[in-house]
Amino acid sequence: KAERAKIFVPESMIRLTTQRQILLEELSKVNSHPTACELYEMVRKRLPRIGLGTVYRNLEIMADSGMILKLELGGTQKRFDATTEPHYHIRCSVCGKMDDITIDVQEKITKNAARKTSYKILGHNVEFTGECPACQKAKATGKKTRKAGAAA
Repeated sequence: KAERAKIFVPESMIRLTTQRQILLEELSKVNSHPTACELYEMVRKRLPRIGLGTVYRNLEIMADSGMILKLELGGTQKRFDATTEPHYHIRCSVCGKMDDITIDVQEKITKNAARKTSYKILGHNVEFTGECPACQKAKATGKKTRKAGAAA
């Protein structure tokens, strides 16, 4: 434990505590862009005494430092992403499922915005919405769909 507490994440300059390490590990295991509550349920299996407030605070600190991404898209709950390289997200308007999407124009958009405005561009957000394949199939067959993250 003492060894882990001394580790610093170079880009962010925050301590990588045991709790943050486990949050990062659990977040890195999934591509579903979980909410803080979903991450709390995942992390509790490894840290049974952790509180939901602690998870929220650590996620905010980790996002503010650039260690993870905080997604505040489409008026939904905040979601978190361990992939910090530039990429976009696509969200199903039916079930709320969110996936990563990488498009080659990202760098062009940033450069054009900087050139046209003389701003130093620090980032940008684009959200694509649509219907995921599972919801399209359910709609075609008349079946009900579950919201992403809902219990089975």
